[in-house]
Amino acid sequence: MNLMKKIGIMAVILLIFASHFYIAYAETEVPQAEAIPTEQQQEASSETAETLKEAKQNVSDKLKKYVDDYGSYPYGVAAYVLNTVRIYSIPFCFVGIVVGSIYQYMLGIRKLDVRDKGFSLIVTFVTILLICQVLPLIFAIVVNGWRG
Repeated sequence: MNLMKKIGIMAVILLIFASHFYIAYAETEVPQAEAIPTEQQQEASSETAETLKEAKQNVSDKLKKYVDDYGSYPYGVAAYVLNTVRIYSIPFCFVGIVVGSIYQYMLGIRKLDVRDKGFSLIVTFVTILLICQVLPLIFAIVVNGWRG
């Protein structure tokens, strides 16, 4: 039975990857000249370019602020990355805790191995959440406090 589950999971993964590929057949028609972009397309592409430039400028400004606060480029980059990880770890870990709770309290009512798997998932994601939340604080204390 365990082998059948593994084969089923591999088949689903294979189907997911295969669904993203398609076959492109050659056309017998003569290709036409490229169409000139309309004003809407040009406006949309210029808006996208401006949005990307603004996002890049915002990240550059935040990184420059961290570099100024910590006094060197490597420490500033490390602080920026740790802060980003701190922010994005919260929803990721909450989803993991919910999945672990589902395994423990809903699916694990009759099967102890599934219940144990849920408990271990909860413990793992809570540990990851605590590490990701405390590590930037420890980094700031060590770099700013003890470095001088």
